[in-house]
Amino acid sequence: MAAYVIVEVTITDPAAYEEYKKLTPAAIAAYDGRFVVRGGQAASLEGDWNPERIVVLEFPSVERAKEWWSSGIYTTAKAIRQRAATTKMIIVEGV
Repeated sequence: MAAYVIVEVTITDPAAYEEYKKLTPAAIAAYDGRFVVRGGQAASLEGDWNPERIVVLEFPSVERAKEWWSSGIYTTAKAIRQRAATTKMIIVEGV
């Protein structure tokens, strides 16, 4: 069953975050993932949620997404992101 990683990002260091963006595609692809949404314009339909940046990743399974997140190939990129942004991230099973 597909799994989606949904990320809300508030960037605090734009230059460092650009470096993160360069490193992530290969790490995601290595775990059979792909970008569904990568920072496109968002508009609130209900409530007061107005995120700065939304990213949605698709993986073949929750297990594969967790493998990506804890992988050695993603370690450097993750450290950069954690310094350059405040992030909320969840995994959701698809249908």
